[in-house]
Amino acid sequence: MIIPRDDVWHQKVPAGSFVLNGTGEMTGLAWVAESGFLEYPIALTNTLNVPRVANGVMSWLIKQNPDIGISDDTLTPVVAECDDGRLNDIQGRHVSEEDVMTALDGASSGMVAEGTVGAGTGMVSYGFKGGIGTSSRKLPEKEGGYTVGVLVNANHGRRPELVVNGIPVGKLYDPPQQISEAPSAGQSEGSIIVVIATDAPLDGRQLTRLAKRAALGLARTGSTARHSSGDFMFAFSTANVIPHYPKEPTYQLTHLADTHLNPLITATVEATEEAILNALTTATTVVGRDGHRIEAIDLGRLKTLLSSSR
Repeated sequence: MIIPRDDVWHQKVPAGSFVLNGTGEMTGLAWVAESGFLEYPIALTNTLNVPRVANGVMSWLIKQNPDIGISDDTLTPVVAECDDGRLNDIQGRHVSEEDVMTALDGASSGMVAEGTVGAGTGMVSYGFKGGIGTSSRKLPEKEGGYTVGVLVNANHGRRPELVVNGIPVGKLYDPPQQISEAPSAGQSEGSIIVVIATDAPLDGRQLTRLAKRAALGLARTGSTARHSSGDFMFAFSTANVIPHYPKEPTYQLTHLADTHLNPLITATVEATEEAILNALTTATTVVGRDGHRIEAIDLGRLKTLLSSSR
């Protein structure tokens, strides 16, 4: 769960998104594109749990704001999914509305758990155990001192594609016998969800531009956004407040000039690449449904490959 601010329903955040390849789902994007803002938490889950998680988000928001759907507007929550069916009993749809509400109530600031946690528990990336990864960049004061943070749920890519620091690690790595480099017939190529947060004063159009640049960070790790991969990028800014129903016909927003956007673009690309690699290097080996086993990348082997390829 990602909660942009305490009361995002009444104090909306500018937002934008980009779909690199759409074999997947992130609900609510039509309204974000139309309005240019986000007014609810962002939830991450697996494919078949989307309706239950959406129900949980709606129930939580209605509990916070009892007028929703009566004297206030309705909502279309943002729920992003990846297919974890290789490891998870995805048909079981084990995440309940209560689980979602508990997670939202327990959300906190600070360090983010990475790897085999939350929505990342059953994810597979580049043939290794994947999951949640984060990274951030802080610009120097002369460039505004803004921060860009990226969170990914990495569930994408085939083993031979993986590139680390420009080195084709996936082609050099000796994959364990029990791991197939490609999905079985009928399985998807996986997906990745990228969420970008910044305190730079950007509007929805500019945030859409940042979301597009996350695809370049994804490409740096070797992904080619294959036919059945779902690659969704979402960006929001906490710098401005868009009021729920402003009494006055106008309100003011601070706006960064496009000509000063380049440092944020670079930061987004770098942080996206690093977040994906952090997901891979913090994940742990998992034995899941029907005894399926996905190994975490061997950090010793990875270090050797990076050192010997310099």
